[in-house]
Amino acid sequence: MSDDTDQADDVERVEYDEFAYFHENAAEWGLPYGGPPAVERVETTTSDGRTISTLRWGDDAARIVLVHGGAQNAHTWDTVAMALGEPLVAPDLPGHGHSDSPAPGAGTAPAANAADLVPVLEACAPDADVIVGMSLGGLTSIALASMRPDLVRRLVLVDITPGVTSEKAKAIHDFVRGPATFPSFDELLQRTMEFNPTRSESSLRRGILHNAQQLDDGSWVWRHRRDDSAVMADAADDIDGEQRRRAVEQLWEVLAAYEGPVTLVRGMREQSVVTDDDVDRLRTHRPDATVVEVDAGHSVQGDQPLELAEIIRRALETDA
Repeated sequence: MSDDTDQADDVERVEYDEFAYFHENAAEWGLPYGGPPAVERVETTTSDGRTISTLRWGDDAARIVLVHGGAQNAHTWDTVAMALGEPLVAPDLPGHGHSDSPAPGAGTAPAANAADLVPVLEACAPDADVIVGMSLGGLTSIALASMRPDLVRRLVLVDITPGVTSEKAKAIHDFVRGPATFPSFDELLQRTMEFNPTRSESSLRRGILHNAQQLDDGSWVWRHRRDDSAVMADAADDIDGEQRRRAVEQLWEVLAAYEGPVTLVRGMREQSVVTDDDVDRLRTHRPDATVVEVDAGHSVQGDQPLELAEIIRRALETDA
């Protein structure tokens, strides 16, 4: 037997079952728990044959679509979904979680993501009452509202506007652009805790298990793609060139033309990427928009999931 095989046999394996942690979410946030919720993973095929993977919550027609941010995955919404108790879907964006990479050359452009989500929504949530998009998922949802307004009856943006820039998101980018591999789970957890000092260790441990995977040699890598074809950081990472900047800038006009209700959930801690100027500009384009400030960083769904769930409930009650 080779030395490599001997070393592989000695590696401490971390068992992972993506549906085994819901009781921890409930315990941490004081949610009632009568057993695992009804959640399944479903797959949708794009026109060019790639697969988009989605978590479907509940057995009835989905009322809500939750779209995660860059370098995240559908499980970032678990506590929010449990608090809502509504049938919903949470897709993994292309190049994230269990979904295939984006189409060649597409990167994480919001319009390309939106095009890949169209067959998902047509199959899993054609009559959803609200689309909730966080960060890159928010820009993607705005693009979707332009592409297929019939699929976007209400829009909730979580800590994002088209005013995002690389400078505003620098702290997030610095974290995401960190080491490509980690020798151990503990080292990955330690770095994540340093970046998220207000979050519990248990919540960050769950998040890593959902968003990273262990290799044969025992080391760990993030699940999101880090190659040149799928820009690995968050929303602003896809605006390197003038053409991309203009594409994101044009989303302001999409918001202005969009006929459904718009809610902006703004994190008020340091890591938020939304500024007062962004809010002013949103009010210029959408004087009717609802802006809700939350004691949270950029990932409101992780910092204040119950409050975000309540905001989404209120959005469901607005006239579309």
